[in-house]
Amino acid sequence: MPSPPLEVRVAAFADLDARTFHDLLRLRIDVFVVEQACPYPELDGRDVEPGTRHLWLTRDGDVVAYLRILADPGGVARIGRVVVAPAARGGGLAGRLMTEALALVGDRPCVLEAQTHLVAFYTGHGFTVSGAHYVEDGIPHTPMRRGA
Repeated sequence: MPSPPLEVRVAAFADLDARTFHDLLRLRIDVFVVEQACPYPELDGRDVEPGTRHLWLTRDGDVVAYLRILADPGGVARIGRVVVAPAARGGGLAGRLMTEALALVGDRPCVLEAQTHLVAFYTGHGFTVSGAHYVEDGIPHTPMRRGA
């Protein structure tokens, strides 16, 4: 039996209803804080910025993957909080998220802070390493950039 279809959603904070924002945060917290054991302030204030776009995938109404696109100075887009629900991993959803995000970003330069074990994944989406590796919350990260 085939999986139910995926739905792609994009919204600014002002256009999110409370239930949707709750579901997006729950996925982020379940993975980044609980699963990865990184107690950090998940709510950093950037979700509510006017230039931020939340992009997520749903299946049967459940959030299965998410990322956000921030508007950094100089017209640079910053992709972050890329996450796939544990039960939905291995099905190409992260790639689908990145494809959708990069379509939204367009020709603007784009940056992200990749967990180092995912550098090859992001390289496949046109990103290149743009700085030295570092450790944040006990997890190795690598800055990456796409475009000018």
